[in-house]
Amino acid sequence: MCRILGVSSAGYYNWIKKSKNDDNLDPRDFLIKAEFANHNKKYGSPRISKKLTGKGHPISQSTVGRRMKKMGLIVKKKRKYKKTTESNHRYAVAQNLLNQNFYVNSPNAVWVSDITYILTEMGWMYLVVILDLFSRKIVSWETSPSLKHSFVINALNLAILRRNPSKGLIFHSDRGVQYACHEFTDVLLENGFLQSMSAKGNCYDNAVVESFFGLLKRERVNRTRYLTRDEARDDIFDYIERFYNRKRRHGYLGNISPAAFEKRANVQLQTVH
Repeated sequence: MCRILGVSSAGYYNWIKKSKNDDNLDPRDFLIKAEFANHNKKYGSPRISKKLTGKGHPISQSTVGRRMKKMGLIVKKKRKYKKTTESNHRYAVAQNLLNQNFYVNSPNAVWVSDITYILTEMGWMYLVVILDLFSRKIVSWETSPSLKHSFVINALNLAILRRNPSKGLIFHSDRGVQYACHEFTDVLLENGFLQSMSAKGNCYDNAVVESFFGLLKRERVNRTRYLTRDEARDDIFDYIERFYNRKRRHGYLGNISPAAFEKRANVQLQTVH
């Protein structure tokens, strides 16, 4: 039974020893607890009932429900969708200059940006990234416990400081108030950048950043439980700065990292000159 359920025999006998004086003990409690743990605390009484019955231990859904309640086994709730884009605002919306043309032949010609959310035990943490379409490199990023526009502006200013782009750069994003507000657009104007925004509700217009967020969540965030926002931020730093930009091979770039792609492009440019 222990082998089938994937638990240690020592754990089973320890449970029996601790529970032998419990007048309300049901011999099937161990099976229920093991099945509950084996499925990451996400299976409720209907699924556990079916699983145990299928393994030769017939037990009704109602019985499983009562035993789970007695043992304090609470199913993890699915994370609610967290909205990061508020496009119903009074600010002007920029024309879509990108039009899903994600091929760029020079660095600092087109930057794309978006915001995502990361759950911690302290609450939500928001992450904004700015990505250079030429190399798919994350040129800047910032986190915040709220969706105030200031952290997006901080990311933009850091990207400008790091890359020193020329006038005429296209900055593309969704229609969120963080990108449309005067405080943000003023920075774009001061630097001679052209603003571009996706069509309303069209995630494909910003597919490259969406793809990066998918990688980040799949390869790091969804595998980790963050106790604090600082812990989450440190892990994001490790993923972006140490792994993604410098080490992760990118199919679009010929199976090399963004940093390696930029280095090779710079060498080729110097050779031409």
